[in-house]
Amino acid sequence: MHKVLQEINTRIQETVSAYLKDVPLSELEDSGTVWYMNGKNGTEFDWHVNGRLSDFFVFYNDKDKLGAVKADVYQDGTVFMYVYTEHGRKLEKELQEKLDVSEDELLELAVILKNNTDEKRIWDSAVGSLMTDIKPDDAQIRQFLDNRSFYEPMLERKALLMKNAYVSRAILDEGWKPGYIVRDEPLHDNDSGWSFMAGNEDDEYINTAKNIVLLRLGQVCQLDPSVWKYIDSPVGTRMIRISSEEFEEDHNDKPIYMEKRN
Repeated sequence: MHKVLQEINTRIQETVSAYLKDVPLSELEDSGTVWYMNGKNGTEFDWHVNGRLSDFFVFYNDKDKLGAVKADVYQDGTVFMYVYTEHGRKLEKELQEKLDVSEDELLELAVILKNNTDEKRIWDSAVGSLMTDIKPDDAQIRQFLDNRSFYEPMLERKALLMKNAYVSRAILDEGWKPGYIVRDEPLHDNDSGWSFMAGNEDDEYINTAKNIVLLRLGQVCQLDPSVWKYIDSPVGTRMIRISSEEFEEDHNDKPIYMEKRN
């Protein structure tokens, strides 16, 4: 087993012993085995988009198979551990640790896992079953790093979702879906340029500061997932809702379709 994977495995097992000491090993899947969960996105995606390896898990051994311990291992060696009790239904503890490994060693492990799990279509496996002792050559590492370019659109969208948007309180407090959405030139680095209005506000309402709230663009998409597919629209976009799920460019020739969230 690769030395970094061995340390990850050891840290997770130590966390199980320290914080789930009242849980018999028989109540954990395969007596507390650590699993590498690359089946959702894959190693390369998680490395380039999320800045970490895919999740590591210890699971409860029951019909629901919920997590007992989850570990997120980031590119700089930081590890976030999440400990769950009540058979995975309660987050009991959050821990932050640092692996005693270099960033180059973590990158090497990422390339190995990509080559020996993802490319061989081996998904969500016990870490002890993975072939991780064969080191990648320089060309394989360069290729892995170069593949970041494939994920640039996702990275740009992820960054955009973290930026602020202006949102009418008619959406937040009264439950209306956004009916009129506008993207202006951003005022600063943390501004997405987006404004979201219900569509039934008058000028006085909109021009009253207390009626407008700053939210992360990602939060707006959670409030109303129908706006998600429009967030990459360019500066200058002016759109109105025309149905429960659709918007179109506003030409001042149609009424806004008004609807409240369920």
